Amino acid sequence: MSDADISLRLADTPAAIDAAAWNALLEASSQPTPFMRHEYLQALHDSGSAVADAGWQPFFPSLWQGDELIAACPAYLKTHSWGEYVFDWAWADAYQRHGLSYYPKLLVAVPFTPVPGSRLLARDDHARAQLVQALRWLAQEHELSSIHVLFGDAADHAALNDAGWMERSGVQFHWQSGGHTSFVDFLAALTRDKRKKIQQEQRRVRDAGVHFEVRLGPQISAADWDFFHRCYELTYAAHGSTPYLSRGFFAGMAQTMAEHWLMFVAYRGGERIACSLVALDPARRQAFGRYWGAVEHVPCLHFDACYYQPLTWCMANGYERFEGGAQGEHKMARGLLPVTTHSSHWLAHPEFRAAVGDFLAREGRAMDAYVNELAEHQPFKAA
Repeated sequence: MSDADISLRLADTPAAIDAAAWNALLEASSQPTPFMRHEYLQALHDSGSAVADAGWQPFFPSLWQGDELIAACPAYLKTHSWGEYVFDWAWADAYQRHGLSYYPKLLVAVPFTPVPGSRLLARDDHARAQLVQALRWLAQEHELSSIHVLFGDAADHAALNDAGWMERSGVQFHWQSGGHTSFVDFLAALTRDKRKKIQQEQRRVRDAGVHFEVRLGPQISAADWDFFHRCYELTYAAHGSTPYLSRGFFAGMAQTMAEHWLMFVAYRGGERIACSLVALDPARRQAFGRYWGAVEHVPCLHFDACYYQPLTWCMANGYERFEGGAQGEHKMARGLLPVTTHSSHWLAHPEFRAAVGDFLAREGRAMDAYVNELAEHQPFKAA
């Protein structure tokens, strides 16, 4: 078959794309994560968490060669910039001040999930390049202001760079196994001040009478999910906002992806007081810190529930990586090291494209300097 035999289809729901074919492309990609699985994206849609009424209109392009799916990506028409973790509010404001519409824009990302991984799923590099062309054609055909591919992998950004897109970098903090098989070994590798601080924080939690129970996969009951979601809502309420994910989304996860979840429940005096949720990729021995919340305040409980308990579990179970989520250089003092993330952007307006390109060049130099500065504050003892 030639390129002329390739057809483009658009889907307004993930269900319109065959789940097995989508997941097969994902598994063949260089950096698959559970968040790109068809089941995850479908649960976001079915639960009303990422739908048009919430400002996330599914607009999934897929390329087909006959009956074979050769490329696809999760794309959304966005009418705002919430839930993305790569901030372009200033760009939208500049458009508005010049009488131009920034929204809707086209976003290629996993909603509410700043986890780096493959975004442009493709059979090969040629199919990926064709998918990039299709995205640009869609933006021009529908008169969209811009396209944004967030937290993609190296293959994604190579294809986008080749097409002349602008690259933007950020930083997250991840733990990677250094051969530590226990939390005690991990603490011993830290500098004295960092080790002492962690021990003090854990002691404060223990002295408050708190202990943890771990729920893995199908062990997480409906009551556990209910309690978790209550804690999750309280976390958002404390910041004056509402949560992105509905209880129905987590019900979908319990039904279709139970093996990908790990829950830490904190008890005091026989009562549950807090909960943290970690996503798992058992095949690649990776874990991802996701959400947490508490029904009462206990000093240092957040650090224990979100970092120390998951790290202890990862080391005991042979996991190689724990991603602590977006932002937060305070994580570095807890053994999570800086990792550069990437996004790519295409803007239709030539003058704004030039202005944003200049901004990204300056921002990129500042980000490089920031990462270099962070490297001078290693939490681990010198080898």
